[in-house]
Amino acid sequence: MSSPVPEPSREAILDFIETERAAGRDAGRREIARAFGLSGGGKIWLKRLLKEIQEDQAVDAPGNGTLVAHPRGALPPVLLSEIKSKDRDGDLVAIPLEWNEADQGVAPRILIERAREFRAKRNAAPAAGVGDQVLLKLTRLKGVDGFAYSGRVLKIMGKGKAQVLGIFRALPDGSGRLIPIDKKAQGREALIPKGRTAEAQDGDLVSVTLRNETRFGPPEAHVRERLGSIKSERAVSLIAIHAHGIPNVFSPATIAEADAARPAGTAGREDWRDLPLITIDPFDAKDHDDAVHAAPDADPDNPGGYVVTVAIADVAAYVRPGSSLDREALERGNSVYFPDRVVPMLPERISNDLCSLRGGEDRPALAVRLVLKSDGSKKTHSFHRILMRSAAKLSYQQAQAAIDGKPDETTAPIRNTILMPLWAAYGIASRARDARQPLDLDLPERKLVLKPDGAVDRVIVPERLAAHKLIEEFMILANVAAAETLEKAGSLLIYRCHDEPSLEKMRALSEVLASIGIKLPKEAALRPVLFNRILAMIKGSENELFLNEVVLRTQAQAEYVAENYGHFGLNLRRYAHFTSPIRRYADLIVHRALITAMRAGDDGLPKTTTLAELREISTRISAAERRAMAAERETTDRLIAHFLADQIGSSFDGRIGGVNRAGLFVKLDGTGADGFIPASTLGADYYRYDEAAHAMIGERSGESWRLGDRVHVRLVEAAPVAGALRFELLSEGRHVTPGRSGNRPARPPISGRARAKPSFGKAGGKKPGKRR
Repeated sequence: MSSPVPEPSREAILDFIETERAAGRDAGRREIARAFGLSGGGKIWLKRLLKEIQEDQAVDAPGNGTLVAHPRGALPPVLLSEIKSKDRDGDLVAIPLEWNEADQGVAPRILIERAREFRAKRNAAPAAGVGDQVLLKLTRLKGVDGFAYSGRVLKIMGKGKAQVLGIFRALPDGSGRLIPIDKKAQGREALIPKGRTAEAQDGDLVSVTLRNETRFGPPEAHVRERLGSIKSERAVSLIAIHAHGIPNVFSPATIAEADAARPAGTAGREDWRDLPLITIDPFDAKDHDDAVHAAPDADPDNPGGYVVTVAIADVAAYVRPGSSLDREALERGNSVYFPDRVVPMLPERISNDLCSLRGGEDRPALAVRLVLKSDGSKKTHSFHRILMRSAAKLSYQQAQAAIDGKPDETTAPIRNTILMPLWAAYGIASRARDARQPLDLDLPERKLVLKPDGAVDRVIVPERLAAHKLIEEFMILANVAAAETLEKAGSLLIYRCHDEPSLEKMRALSEVLASIGIKLPKEAALRPVLFNRILAMIKGSENELFLNEVVLRTQAQAEYVAENYGHFGLNLRRYAHFTSPIRRYADLIVHRALITAMRAGDDGLPKTTTLAELREISTRISAAERRAMAAERETTDRLIAHFLADQIGSSFDGRIGGVNRAGLFVKLDGTGADGFIPASTLGADYYRYDEAAHAMIGERSGESWRLGDRVHVRLVEAAPVAGALRFELLSEGRHVTPGRSGNRPARPPISGRARAKPSFGKAGGKKPGKRR
């Protein structure tokens, strides 16, 4: 039997299209399949890949069956970019902000359209400068002076990179030097002349403007602003806040609006204060924006069914469209959660007071009543604008302990009447969830426990309880109901969508699986169940955590959009965030849309709202979410680097979590700390990067290091300010026959190597919660 024809790469297909068109020949699906010898399942695969390439704007389909390739690096219509320079005519030039040249090649240049050309228009382009992060509306150009696109500035999203952040180090003569916080800039310090220090003290976090930058010697910098001392780890989150331009001080107008807000009354609301809704949150939560209740359905036509109620704080009652509170909430997009502080989307007067569902206090809410059948499927649902009074405030641990037969004085009186029905309703809801088969990743979530001074005390993996899953499942049900209600009403809304993995990522996953002896089945349509089968196969093996991470990397990034395309990970056709308007602007839009659809007040989504407006809002809040995720991750990295800084020379066990031409990325067991091993330090051999095998392979020795390999390393350098760690290898690599591919090792694959099985915990928590 002949072996199957290997699937060509995306790049190979684009090369073929370009070559054929340059030669004046047609290049359609039929010609591509013939050129690469594809048939049967290969043609199905090709059809899907070409659709994906077309959606990415990498090719055009004129309509005659042929394809025309665009220059590599085609971009979406609206893009977050960074203005890098000016051209010879003085026009601004930008590149995509999220661009990896190692993987994607040279970044396409974007010519910024001049603001004066739009002054007569209603939405004049904001004035931007070199270094600014901007949201651009792109137009494709046909090779104008080497530019692939022109871009109109929709919004300036962050401070210019020309304002570099770093730590000020004082010198005896009154001058100073700047230690940059950017990992990529480590070792490239700047000199700050005497008189240009703005009286910064040694150890201050400062913003500087670079001057007189040359190719030789350090550049000169002038301090623009002192941002606070970095001598305490409690100030580490300041670095991420300022580096990413996260707004963290509310304007006087916003504070005044919040202070002037008064509790909403019963007018226009259903009185549900007698319904014993309860909140279940992390033990250290300061705001409580969702409450739940469940009871057996009394309807004889629904035997074994339950009525589940989810009530969410009515933020729209206080944050009106167009107000200062609203504008600043949109600017922030979401709350940002650091180990030592929270940068909230709304002032505390709103988030921690008026919209916090405190026990025994009247609060306005939007509630959804879900009627579940005995198999967990939803029979009906309805939305209501209510006044409620929480019957109890519980932590996850309290609620779980009560269910497990260890109630305390708070949970004992409500165990049988409130908690047991909730768990029973969750039991039937989980049946429907299991039948739906969403993506079931099991990754431990690090939690940093800090000392009073803000330093890391220890790193833990909190136990994931049934109480966590209960709240998560009920919130998902409420989010689905919100999307369904608004679609039925014909309302505009913002969806939470998650695309299926790209073919390139699936190819990479297939290579990783093949390296440990697992064959990825070829299916015409991707479904989460495919990944669940893979994860079930390696359950309990030493590859379990590693492959959970690889499958996670394979997934697309969820985003907010105004036009629905479904949620792949949850395996849902429609999904919208409804359950946390205190900390996510998308949820506030959905609340307003529901209020308008229900005719429940004049504070809903304005009737003048357009699809174009929601598209722009979706792009902005998706960018804000990515900004928050990066800031949170970097802060955790910096705190852990501080934690490990006094352990230079110590050895650790870990796993290779990434491989590229520069070297190996290693994730340590226990702390989850990430560090780097430069390729030049791997050994006396010359190590070649094998992209297909995700490995570094010695040219002479055949010693190889591959993605997922267990390693023993020594910490040789820690840069806490940058959150960077450097390791050296202490353990030996596997050996392959020189010249053979690294994914066909001479030694057994990972799964067959005799190593101690690591023990991994499970993670949970609702706030900040998983960003589904």
